Amino acid sequence: MLRHRIGTIVTMAGMAILASPLLAMAQEAAGAAGEGAPLRAGLIAIAANIGIGIAAFGSALGQGRMAASAMESIGRNPNSAGQIFVPMIIGLAFIEALTLYALVIAFFLQAKI
Repeated sequence: MLRHRIGTIVTMAGMAILASPLLAMAQEAAGAAGEGAPLRAGLIAIAANIGIGIAAFGSALGQGRMAASAMESIGRNPNSAGQIFVPMIIGLAFIEALTLYALVIAFFLQAKI
């Protein structure tokens, strides 16, 4: 019961942290040189860093699962190594490309500061 409540509180706090940069960007037209400019810059920086962290974590999980599945398949049927290796490398490249897209988006967010 207690773990469920703690999990709910952590989830709510995480959602609030992730939603706050969206609120900061909605007020962009109100005045960039106003009182909220340092807060807005800080929230954009936090959003960029959290985005890169989530992208890197998801990419690492995806690459790990793909490599583990490929190695397990090759271990079960060593004759199919040639047929498994090329699609695995292509899949790893696609996963890595998604991480690089997140990095580019983070750079664009950092440029707004």
